[in-house]
Amino acid sequence: MDGNGRWAQRRGLARVEGHRKGAVAVREVVRASREVGLRALTLYAFSSQNWQRPADEVATLMQLLRDYVIEERAEIMDNAIRLIAIGDVDRLPDFVREPLETLMRDSAGNRAMTLCLALSYGGRESILSTTRALCDMAARGTLKPEDITEDRFSSALQTGGLPQLDLLIRTSGEERLSNFLLWESAYAEFYFTDTFWPEFGRDDLLGALESYHGRERRFGRTTEQILRSHG
Repeated sequence: MDGNGRWAQRRGLARVEGHRKGAVAVREVVRASREVGLRALTLYAFSSQNWQRPADEVATLMQLLRDYVIEERAEIMDNAIRLIAIGDVDRLPDFVREPLETLMRDSAGNRAMTLCLALSYGGRESILSTTRALCDMAARGTLKPEDITEDRFSSALQTGGLPQLDLLIRTSGEERLSNFLLWESAYAEFYFTDTFWPEFGRDDLLGALESYHGRERRFGRTTEQILRSHG
């Protein structure tokens, strides 16, 4: 969800105003995602590297995250959305982590859609953490190295309980992954848009989904093999 700060600066506003407007876009996109039947939506809300930003901007982002969790609680629960988080959540300040963990616990049984917030998250950090955990299991004799398959590794990631990543959307004209879901995006379709996140809404999401549905996903096979597999 990129471009909040630039959206604000182009309008002569403080960067924090872009983050506030971006929070409104989150609400619209989450609502639209549930309405069109997406099984899961992951939002890159705060990266491991974002802790390096100015302290006042980080503080504002933390407050906005707390506000979102509290203000959207009713809608999340009323619409049977399960909220989870990936990343180094323990690094979040208590005033954010406590309401977040409460809502995750209370929504755990919801099944309409999973909303995953990537918080203090990094793709490399995720892969490294999972590798260390599996190595520790092997060292303790509870896991044989030869049993570490792609499926086993995938299931050990924090995203292990989510469906396969099909579509990755990057806003604001940037065309890079920026350390987001590096393992999970191996066969994902990418969609890049010049739209800044604060202006990204329902129609933009539908446009991305339309682009995705028009693509041929071969997973290493030929077009002819795909056609034969569909009868």
